[in-house]
Amino acid sequence: MENLIVPAKTENLDRVTMFVDERLEAYECPVPIQMQIELAIEEIFVNIAHYAYHPLSGEAEIRCEVLQEPLRVVIQFLDNGKPFDPLAGGEVDTSKEAILGRVGGLGIHLVKTTMDDVRYAYENGKNTLTILKKL
Repeated sequence: MENLIVPAKTENLDRVTMFVDERLEAYECPVPIQMQIELAIEEIFVNIAHYAYHPLSGEAEIRCEVLQEPLRVVIQFLDNGKPFDPLAGGEVDTSKEAILGRVGGLGIHLVKTTMDDVRYAYENGKNTLTILKKL
């Protein structure tokens, strides 16, 4: 598994996306799937940048591995910020009325519905959010 460590700042989103895209392109990932993965990366990394260390700053580690049979990508996002399980919120009401009055939570809903597996763990002082997408 290859990794990238960057300051958890939104200006590093392009570096993170490029890091993953380079691995996906080596396996000729279909564009629609790559776009779903990029949206998930944006949601997860921006949340780390905004909330994990607030009001301080810290680093984020991104690990990426493409696995064979079946062809799939596993991406992990690790930080030493405040413990936070983004999956603990339960299901989101996606009715028009609920969405109009809602603040937050829709991004992680998007991640959960577009990825094939999403898992969270807090171990040894680290938040780890793992996503898996079949290619």
